[in-house]
Amino acid sequence: MIKYLGSKRRLVGELGGLFSAAGAGTALDLFTGTTRVAQEFCRLGGFTTCVDTAAYSEVLAQCYVVTDAADVDAAELAEALQRLQALPARRGYVTEVFCEQARYFHPDNGSRIDAIRDGIDDLYGDHPLRPVLLTALLEAADRVDSTVGLQMAYLKEWAPRALRPLRLKAPVLTPGTGRALRGDAAALVPGLEPVDLAYLDPPYNQHRYFTNYHVWETLVRWDSPEHYGVACKRVDARDDEATRSPFNSKKTMPAALAEVINEVRATTVVVSFSNEGFVPLPDLIGMCEARGHPVEVLAFDTRRYIGQRLGVFAPDGRRVGVPGPERNIEYVLVSAPEPVGEAALNAVLTSGAERTATLNR
Repeated sequence: MIKYLGSKRRLVGELGGLFSAAGAGTALDLFTGTTRVAQEFCRLGGFTTCVDTAAYSEVLAQCYVVTDAADVDAAELAEALQRLQALPARRGYVTEVFCEQARYFHPDNGSRIDAIRDGIDDLYGDHPLRPVLLTALLEAADRVDSTVGLQMAYLKEWAPRALRPLRLKAPVLTPGTGRALRGDAAALVPGLEPVDLAYLDPPYNQHRYFTNYHVWETLVRWDSPEHYGVACKRVDARDDEATRSPFNSKKTMPAALAEVINEVRATTVVVSFSNEGFVPLPDLIGMCEARGHPVEVLAFDTRRYIGQRLGVFAPDGRRVGVPGPERNIEYVLVSAPEPVGEAALNAVLTSGAERTATLNR
C-alpha cells in the first residue's frame, strides 16, 4: 500500500477483531483512504462499502474491495503488467511537472509513469483490470518517490529509492467483494442502507488529503491540471468550496462528526480519533453516547508521523525549531448494544490497548 498519513496499518488487526467479535457480515468504511481497514473486513468475509472524496481512494477501493481476487486471472494480470512495463518511455505531464518543475520522482521514472498511465487508458480503458492496473502504478510510483510521505513538499536531494527503476507489481487482492462510493461522508450517510458495523476514521485537523496527496489525485484523474507553487499542487486545491471539508475546520468539525455519528445506521459504530485532533475525548464519548448504547474506549500508544522531526529544519538545513512529541494516543471508541460491545472489547484487550473507560450514562 502507498505511504499514507493517518493509515491504520498498526490497528488493522484490532479493528478486524472488533468486526469479528461483533458478528458482523456487512460493514461501512466511511473515510476509507487507502482501504486498509476495509480490506481486513473483506478478508473476514464482510461485504464492505467504502466512501471517500478522493479519486485515488475510489480506485484503491475498486481494486481491493470491489474486485474479488477469485475473479482475476493471474496470468492475464501478469501479461497486462508486463505489456505496460515494456512501453517506451515518454516525456509527459508527470515528467514535466512532478520531475522537472518539482522533484517528486526522478525524470527516468517520471517518463515511465507517463508512458504506463497513457497505456492503461489506451489499452485497458474499459477493461475490468483497469483499477488493478492503476493501483499497481500508484504503488510502483510510491516505491520510488522522493518525499517523506506527504506531497506538500519533496526532498532537496534524491531519496535513495528515487534512483531505483520503477517496477510494476501485481497488487495482493482480497477475497470477496464490496462497493466503492466517491463522495462526502456527511452527504452520503443518510441514504446508505443499514450495516452491522460502521467504521469512522475522520480527518483530525485542518490538513486536507486532497493537497497532501495531490500527485495521486492527478495520476488517477489524468487531467493535466494547472498548478501553482513549488509543490506544483493542483490549482483546484485553492477552491475551498470544492476541496475543503467541514472536517478540516476546528469550528465546523465537531458538529459535522456528531451529525455523521447520529445519522449512520449501524448496529456497532467504531470511531478512531487522535488525542491531537480537534475534538476532545469527552466530547467524542458524548457523541457516541447519543446513539443510546454503552460506549467503550480503547487507547493505543502510537508513533507519530516522521514530519514532526523533519519539519523543524529550514530549507538550507539549519535547525529552526524543536520537534514535537514522538508519540500520540489513538483512541478507538466502540458504541454497540450489550453484549456485543463487551465481546468486542475483550477481543482486542490482549493487543496492548488500554481500556480507558466503560460508560453507560
